[in-house]
Amino acid sequence: MEWIECVLPCGDDVEELCGRLEALGVEGMSLETEKDFRTFLEENRAYWDYVDEELERRFAGLSQVRFWLPRTEDGQAILQAVRQAGYQPETRFMADQDWENNWKQYYKPICVGRRLVVVPQWEEAPDTGRIPLRLDPGLIFGTGSHATTRMCLESAEDLVRPGCRVLDLGCGSGILAIGALLLGAGQATGCDIDPKAPEVAQNNAALNGLGRDRFYVLAGDVLSDAGLRRALGGGYDLVFANIVADVIIPLAPLARAFLAPGGDFICSGILEGRQAETARALQAAGFSICGHFCQEEWHCFACKADIITP
Repeated sequence: MEWIECVLPCGDDVEELCGRLEALGVEGMSLETEKDFRTFLEENRAYWDYVDEELERRFAGLSQVRFWLPRTEDGQAILQAVRQAGYQPETRFMADQDWENNWKQYYKPICVGRRLVVVPQWEEAPDTGRIPLRLDPGLIFGTGSHATTRMCLESAEDLVRPGCRVLDLGCGSGILAIGALLLGAGQATGCDIDPKAPEVAQNNAALNGLGRDRFYVLAGDVLSDAGLRRALGGGYDLVFANIVADVIIPLAPLARAFLAPGGDFICSGILEGRQAETARALQAAGFSICGHFCQEEWHCFACKADIITP
């Protein structure tokens, strides 16, 4: 089916405009305003340090309604009624496949480190001799294209040992835990604050032939939920945290408790300018920093849990 996408500026009278459009037969409206964008950022500021400048420019002063009508006689009639009511939306035609498939063109196989290649599930794995890590990117963070994810996977190549246990805090798509398992880890556990993450991550694991006996995921806030921390347990050989500095800093002493003696902690997502205070927090929590990597404007630390002698 083809659709008519309509965009209509709305100023400050958003609710009134939506009510009038609904009375004219419009359904499925999407509100896009700078106020809502700023509110979303404020309510979720704990989970990122950086917002793309182009995204901020797009929402600056924005106040509009976006809706879609079927490109049929009924849809054309509704559009005509909207215009007769004095509104002049910008329009363009779209096909179903535009929504469903066009975004896929931006995801291609990505070689990471020396051994892995991240392959979107609809693509063929390149014949490079690398281990394919199959992934359905979706809306959850972690596709292999971001510098923070690449640095974690590159660090893991030197730290994963056959049969080791892995914990991924803020696992998102599951890419780091899955990568560790494909590199030889025996079992992995994931945790993410996003309630959609467990299903997405376990589906991605299944794309790689990994069942729940090898990888399982819990949802919740590891910083505030002591019960979740108990459920995750300890004794892990390798812990990932690809999040942001504002989470890694309070997470550092908790991560120390998850690790086996001498275990490794890889933390990334640290924006330029936050690396020094993050390093201090890691050292104060009982970590020795063995590696400090930087790509683009992001930093990653590979740490070793200090062995405490009685």
